Amino acid sequence: MANENLSNAKRAKNDEFYTQWIDIEKEINAYLEYNPDVFREKIILLPCDDPEWSNFTKYFAQNFMNFGLKKLISTSYAYESKQFGLTQQLTLFEKKSPKFDKKKSKVNGKIFTLEANEVNGNVNINNLRFDYLSGDGDFRSDEVKKLRDEADIIITNPPFSLFREFLAWIVEANKRFCIIGNLNAITYKESFPLIASNMMWLGSTIHSGDREFRVPDEYPITAAGSRIGENGEKYLRIKGVRWFTNIDHGRRHQPLELMTMKDNLKFNNHKGKITYPKYDNYNAIEVSFTDAIPSDFNGVMGVPISFLDKYNPEQFEIVGFRKGDDGKDLVYTLNDSDTLKKVQPYFRILIKHINHNSELDDN
Repeated sequence: MANENLSNAKRAKNDEFYTQWIDIEKEINAYLEYNPDVFREKIILLPCDDPEWSNFTKYFAQNFMNFGLKKLISTSYAYESKQFGLTQQLTLFEKKSPKFDKKKSKVNGKIFTLEANEVNGNVNINNLRFDYLSGDGDFRSDEVKKLRDEADIIITNPPFSLFREFLAWIVEANKRFCIIGNLNAITYKESFPLIASNMMWLGSTIHSGDREFRVPDEYPITAAGSRIGENGEKYLRIKGVRWFTNIDHGRRHQPLELMTMKDNLKFNNHKGKITYPKYDNYNAIEVSFTDAIPSDFNGVMGVPISFLDKYNPEQFEIVGFRKGDDGKDLVYTLNDSDTLKKVQPYFRILIKHINHNSELDDN
């Protein structure tokens, strides 16, 4: 379920989280290991990222030459136009720039660019060119849409409250992307069809647990999992975050190791909770744990959404999501101490083995 800290942030519109350098580096390295030229001669757009605070911009600026980028574009909102309750924070890029304009700083978005034909040798954020956008920097504006259309790849941690709109904005332009969102975004009507059709998948490096994000100085950090760093920076731990992408990586081609139904029942690590009941309203079985998916079952299986962390499209086919033949949520009957109990599991993804008979067998 969605993390309480994240839910509170959405309600307060304080959902500006700054991704840690190490989390960005690990994920990007996974793409480079699979395809060393994945970013070569590409235009990268970071549409929610002020380099004063964003590690995305710092990371790609520092690796600009190593990756062979053609152009890097980073944009950010104007503070008086933000939806997230933030106060204005002037950055060193603005203060030092001859284009600095106190009035524009409040109401205009900002753009930072770096182009291959303008630099050589060692490159970092100090090489970024700064200017003001004509509008407030909202990614939905025509101005930023034009930058989107120019780009080859879009990478960022968008505001969690705007994830649906942001994903639709990317898909509209048919761009490659790598963005951060909550695991429950899998259940969105805008997301699941992309996953089922192999047009989007989970990233390589965040599979479970939580991740720590830096938050703005004015952000309240009274919740559990918050802390203040050595230099006064504020951090908050968010559960259930994932990378969402359509950039290929090696992990998604690794087959999930499986056991037979008999061996799973005998050697499972879930304290006897594996029973493989059949759904009442769909011709499939319930598999409550990803590591209990049987190798010898030929029919359709309902698995947790966290299965997508290990999903290999060459091993499994996604055939449905959540609903039974009656249009209602999947449900099965459990015999609990001689009492029949209806159980409606949390969102389930319906899968089957590739090249297997789709008929439910009798196991």
